[in-house]
Amino acid sequence: MTIHINPTRAAVAVVLALAYVGFTPATPAAADREHQQIMADLRILQEQTQQLQALMTDLGEALKAVNSRIEDQTALERKAFADGKVQMDTISGDIRVVREKVDETNVRLGTITQELESIRDTIPAGGAFQQVPIGDPNAPGAAPGTAGPPQTAVTPLPGVHPQRLFDSSWADYTTGAYDLAIKGFESYLATFPRTARAHEAQLLIGESLAWQKNDAEAIVAYDRVIANYPGSASVPTAYYKRGAAYERLGDTARARESYEAVIKQFPDTPQAALAKQRLESTNRPATR
Repeated sequence: MTIHINPTRAAVAVVLALAYVGFTPATPAAADREHQQIMADLRILQEQTQQLQALMTDLGEALKAVNSRIEDQTALERKAFADGKVQMDTISGDIRVVREKVDETNVRLGTITQELESIRDTIPAGGAFQQVPIGDPNAPGAAPGTAGPPQTAVTPLPGVHPQRLFDSSWADYTTGAYDLAIKGFESYLATFPRTARAHEAQLLIGESLAWQKNDAEAIVAYDRVIANYPGSASVPTAYYKRGAAYERLGDTARARESYEAVIKQFPDTPQAALAKQRLESTNRPATR
């Protein structure tokens, strides 16, 4: 049997076969290379992702550390502020205590100074002030005929504060304890003869005697104010009170002399106005 082969068809078949053989193995190789490239890119991307995660983790740790430091610093600042406030409060309290101590010390120094002054006043010195004895007819400003018993000697009281002694005597006077008041004021004058309130003490002795209706001795006490404290504020009162005491004793002439003295020497004082009223009363004729 004879087989006829068409050369044209055979050539075409060979070409197709060669093309098939040539193209068929080339397609998987290209795909494999592309796949490898993609895998390599994926690995690089994974590595970069891991690096990024590591960086994010490190950043988180760093942020935690920073926050911890901030919290620690804030806590330290709060503690420092609290400690500073406590210290300021303590210092303020100490300053207040110091001020109180300083004030207390100043008061004590003032008291000690007054007591030293009082003690110095009790020390006899040449040319020291001497009181005129009660009833001394030669006393300046004393009215004639007022001689009385000599003053009882009073023992000075060293170490006693003058204001305390005066206040105690004044309390006796205001409560009507005139005997105690007289003794207290006499002790005051014996202990502190040159203090600023000596004239008041002497006047209050006269007032105490007058309240006891002992006008004769009250007149002598008023004479002492006039004689021993001529420049004091008690002199106008002593003149007026002496005139009133004379008037109560019925010695109108000497009462008028005392009233006229206060009017003449102290015309602008309340005692002068009162003396004028008493003069008008004593000059008025008695009604029958």
